[in-house]
Amino acid sequence: MAPWLDPGRDFSNVGSQFYFNTFDPMIGKDHTKVESVWEPGLATSWKQTSPTAIELKIRQGVTFHNGDPMTVEDVVFSLDRIINATFPPYTVRQRDTLPNMAKVEAVDAETIRVTAKKPEPLFETLLNVQQTMIVPKKYIMGLTGDPAVAEPSDFEAFALKPVGTGPYKIVEFVPNQKLVYERFDRFWGAKAPFQRVVVQRIPELSSRITALKNGEADLITNVPPDQLDIIAGDGKLKVEGMQTPLFHVVIFNTQNPKMADKRLRQALSYAIDRRMLNEALWSGKAKVPTSHTFEQFGALYMPELNTFEYNPEKAKQLLKEAGYDGFPIRYDIQAAYYTNGLLAAQAIREMWAEVGVKMEINVTEQWTGSDPTMMARGWSNPMYFPDPAGSFGIMWAPTGNSATEGRFRPDATYAEIWDRFRFSTDLVARKRAFAELMQAIKNDPPVLPLYQPYESYGLKQTISWRPLPGHIPYVLDFRAGRIATASN
Repeated sequence: MAPWLDPGRDFSNVGSQFYFNTFDPMIGKDHTKVESVWEPGLATSWKQTSPTAIELKIRQGVTFHNGDPMTVEDVVFSLDRIINATFPPYTVRQRDTLPNMAKVEAVDAETIRVTAKKPEPLFETLLNVQQTMIVPKKYIMGLTGDPAVAEPSDFEAFALKPVGTGPYKIVEFVPNQKLVYERFDRFWGAKAPFQRVVVQRIPELSSRITALKNGEADLITNVPPDQLDIIAGDGKLKVEGMQTPLFHVVIFNTQNPKMADKRLRQALSYAIDRRMLNEALWSGKAKVPTSHTFEQFGALYMPELNTFEYNPEKAKQLLKEAGYDGFPIRYDIQAAYYTNGLLAAQAIREMWAEVGVKMEINVTEQWTGSDPTMMARGWSNPMYFPDPAGSFGIMWAPTGNSATEGRFRPDATYAEIWDRFRFSTDLVARKRAFAELMQAIKNDPPVLPLYQPYESYGLKQTISWRPLPGHIPYVLDFRAGRIATASN
């Protein structure tokens, strides 16, 4: 369970589960399909009027959960709070998700125009992402202080009392513990299938499984492969799952003096047998990537790139060339945040030991990605939208999260390649530039994708639900047509 809920500031795996039921983007998407098939959302139509501008018609008759009508002012406010962010958490999302957006304005009472700094090939994609979901201006500005001013305290308060336009309103939110949805009967689209849905944090796996078996839970998340038979063997229960569009990764702090030599980081990458990790931890159900690429990228899916590989002999040679003297590498990991994350760290420790590297596992619930003493740690690279810019780019672009937090400092050559990749409208040019980016990552690695995990869910036989390939990772989609019970 998340500590707060605001789709504009969030990009966590935890928070991403919950927004789709409560908020809507301007442009919708068919989530049953791997490829991007756009649909009307809070915009009924849209048209790119120039290489740097798109205009969208606002759906009329939409009501927020607090009863306020959605207007063009709400739409402009929602996008502008990120595009021209002053609230520090939003400035981070502006840098990693919307750095090319220049402004948003109302053309008339039913139309907005979004203008980009450079020709934008991803307008539709960016107006579908979680961070550009629509929120109520008047409600937010009235939460604290001056109701005529959007203050940081307003945004902090909104994150604890969120209001959207989706099929479920949030009627109770206990940070890090509990969330309660209720059907919103004035929703503009198809009626939600449930009157009430309770999401409860149960961190211990054994307790989650017990709750499912005892009928205290209808659906549980994050079930590792070695526990699936316990659920599938119960006649009242079943298992659903899929390869999630997300990589579990190892990241290296390239700015830590101990980790500055790229040959050391190359060696640490070459020493990890990712296929063995897949077999041992995921029963072979995970996918070991050759490069930082997902099928959801469509024409930009590039498995032919051989960016990451296992070569322990090469690792030993590189360690020798780097003059590695046996100092311990601190590896940070959270105990239960990532399925099998701690087990993976323990296995990697043995693999590094085989090439002569000592690892010290530091189990911590604190995020240490911006800690200058961090050396290596487990993390994830989710697919925030279906383009390499929406996974690799969010994390590793020159304005991405890793650069923002200070563990990655790309040079001018890297930035030039990135711009060629990100802003070209020619597919061949984009593919060529992305291959160059992957070669740069191979030469001077800040990251190693371990695998694309196969995330499993346990649920009652009477419930029909499954994760969909068109969603970002971990979305719990309880909208009409996405979930049903035998009693429905």
